[in-house]
Amino acid sequence: MPGFELFGPEEKQEVADVMEHGFTFRYNFDQMRNGRWKTREMEQLLCEKMGVKHAHLLSSGTAALQTALAAAGIGAGDEVIVPPFTFVASVEALVLAGAVPVFAEIDETLCLSPEGIEAAITPRTKAVNLVHMCGSMGKIDQIKALCDKHNLVLLEDACQAIGGSYHGKALGAIGDVGCYSFDSVKTITCGEGGAVISNNDDIYKNAHMFSDHGHDHIGNDRGAETHPIMGLNFRISEMNAALGLAQLRKLDTIIDIQRKNKKLLKDAMADIAEVSFREIPDEAGDNASFLSFMLPTEARTQEISKKLAANGVDGCFYWYVNNWHYLKNWQHIQHMHSAAALPITLIADRPDYTKVSVPKSDDIMSRTISMAIKLSWTDAQIADRIANIKKAFAQ
Repeated sequence: MPGFELFGPEEKQEVADVMEHGFTFRYNFDQMRNGRWKTREMEQLLCEKMGVKHAHLLSSGTAALQTALAAAGIGAGDEVIVPPFTFVASVEALVLAGAVPVFAEIDETLCLSPEGIEAAITPRTKAVNLVHMCGSMGKIDQIKALCDKHNLVLLEDACQAIGGSYHGKALGAIGDVGCYSFDSVKTITCGEGGAVISNNDDIYKNAHMFSDHGHDHIGNDRGAETHPIMGLNFRISEMNAALGLAQLRKLDTIIDIQRKNKKLLKDAMADIAEVSFREIPDEAGDNASFLSFMLPTEARTQEISKKLAANGVDGCFYWYVNNWHYLKNWQHIQHMHSAAALPITLIADRPDYTKVSVPKSDDIMSRTISMAIKLSWTDAQIADRIANIKKAFAQ
């Protein structure tokens, strides 16, 4: 990752096709677009690759999350279980939908643990947001069984994990609804974009209406369409979809390169005694965008993080101190700071997010480093990287 490393004439051609022959709006304007429907093409290809009935493109991964919540009927006062290790959008989307985030523990998959989820369930729990962090999955079988047992919506946030799978099923396609992100640094990119996928007809219907001001999209006269529900404008443009279409055609190649490069690094690090690797429930389904490893103590992890940087091993993330990916650093969420009053402030017994305690997650994340896997590395660069990694641990 990211997909922009493989930009080539294919992406230029798809975008040029819109500029020269098509139209930038994703709906209608049939006469002006000369048969060019890049969004429809990408949605269809996404369905084929992910093995789902429905895919709907949106303007961002965050828009996909908010659309998925609304489409699945999750809103005012509903509790949604979320991990403390995720991108901040996972929580922002919930709060702005009127829902209540409930933080639960992760395990060494770096995703929500079944035990953490079960401990966080209350009578107001409506859904679990299972975030497949850093390209790999949580313990999906156990988590899905819990959701089925308690009649909870399973939302798969696969924004960082497109191309990954679990026992042959695409990540994002296993729960009730899944989300992808196609921003500038994702596995594949639209520049900005996202998607909701689902096998549920009602969720799909709600998703395409909600993301376009409630338009029902029946017929070919936009002015005559009705508005069965309220919604927002989360539409993707044909220009972004054109870029994404070319990238999606390269997804299998991207995943193959990531897996090859990651294996070389992981095999080379396997003989470092103090290193243990992230648990991956289905190794064959890892999208391999990151190599995540743990060290014995927080102090040693901080030391190695600095030594890796000093030895030129770039792209290493110590998430525990990262501003965007770990709960303890989210002051604006802990205090619910916003430009305007938030719906959650009307809930008298809302959680006090300044006092959330996730000691198991803290222990895991304080000892974890994730190394981004690049597509553009040459064999020589990988060999140099391995030498520099070993040098950092030997110092």
